[in-house]
Amino acid sequence: MDMELDRISSLPGHVVDQILSVLPIRDAVRTSNLSRKWRYKWSHIPHLVFDTQCISITSEDQTIVKNKLVNIIDHVLLLHNGPIYKFKLSHRDLLGVSDIDRWILHLSRGSTKEFVLEIWKGQRYKLPSCLYSFENLIHLELFNCLLKPPLAFKGFRNLKSLDLQHVTLAQEVFENLISSCSLLERLTLMNFDGFTHLKINAPNLQFFDVGGIFDDVSFENTFLLTLVSIGLYVNGINDRNVSRGSSSKLLRFFVNLPHIRRLEIQSYFIKYLAIGKIPSRLPKSCVDLNYISIRINFNDLEENSVAFCLLRSCPNLQEIEMLGRPEEQAAVGPLADFWGDDHWKCLFGQLRLVKIAGISGIGSELDCIKFLLSNSPVLEQMTVKPASSEGGWELVKELLRFRRASIHAEVIYLEP
Repeated sequence: MDMELDRISSLPGHVVDQILSVLPIRDAVRTSNLSRKWRYKWSHIPHLVFDTQCISITSEDQTIVKNKLVNIIDHVLLLHNGPIYKFKLSHRDLLGVSDIDRWILHLSRGSTKEFVLEIWKGQRYKLPSCLYSFENLIHLELFNCLLKPPLAFKGFRNLKSLDLQHVTLAQEVFENLISSCSLLERLTLMNFDGFTHLKINAPNLQFFDVGGIFDDVSFENTFLLTLVSIGLYVNGINDRNVSRGSSSKLLRFFVNLPHIRRLEIQSYFIKYLAIGKIPSRLPKSCVDLNYISIRINFNDLEENSVAFCLLRSCPNLQEIEMLGRPEEQAAVGPLADFWGDDHWKCLFGQLRLVKIAGISGIGSELDCIKFLLSNSPVLEQMTVKPASSEGGWELVKELLRFRRASIHAEVIYLEP
């Protein structure tokens, strides 16, 4: 009787590599027990991921868990035969600095294109100088690290994606890092320290996502940037030594963003945009912008002025999301019919979807809703979700009274 054909073993080598790459590294290595033919197939895997799935945790002893992980990584790197295009290390146990240094040094001799390092515990891990010699790096992702490159570092010439979270680096280092990576397309910055000015000089940048504490942000040579999400994690803008003067932060923010398509104004960043003179409209309309999300205190005149300027300057908006900050509404007095000006009819000729959330039903919030409904002739749906259930029925009754420019507009009330 002929033996049944082993179809998996007869697959092309690159297909087997792809199959093994999607398995946890622990299971991929275990395939060496299948047969003599499979003994070293795992050693050609180009993508190595070491995380909580790569070991079986049968003991709560952190030292045992750490030693298991270190032994696994040492074993895999020692026997690996072929290029390592992706290396990811993400573990919640405290790892030794010397171990990580050794692994990075090993990788620096190869052709790594993606490097992800997430250090979940302990002080900032200072990256060794050999990391900055990764010439083929395309994607770099770091968590809880200290970046201090050598003076000879000229940037990652092939880097297209950079994700830095809970990192420390000096102002000059940050600026040089961004400007020297000329191919950079995606940049993510979250919870950083050591620099306070986000000076972004990146001619190929298309995606920018930032959230943290900073004093200023400026774009230079960013004419391809299309997606921006930015959040400022402090409320006290006036107390952070930011010079208000007469220059408009709002105007300066948009001058190098001619093709922006999606904008998310998170946390308290709208307060930053309100510094200086707030125009009624941007000098040049954002004709490509089709989605905008704004977190706002509806009882703050300056924040409402910024929001109104942006909405008036984006004629092709298709979706608007406005998120209230009801916890601040008592900080200032109520606005006197700010959104009630009836001079602009059919302002949003392409707007089809509106989301309003985190409101409490005060007059300025209702005026904004009324404004959007009465100036959106092709609106299809507006969802309204208050911050609490208190006064919900009264809010529903108010919504039902508002005139709608679109006969197809559906207003949906969502329970908090």
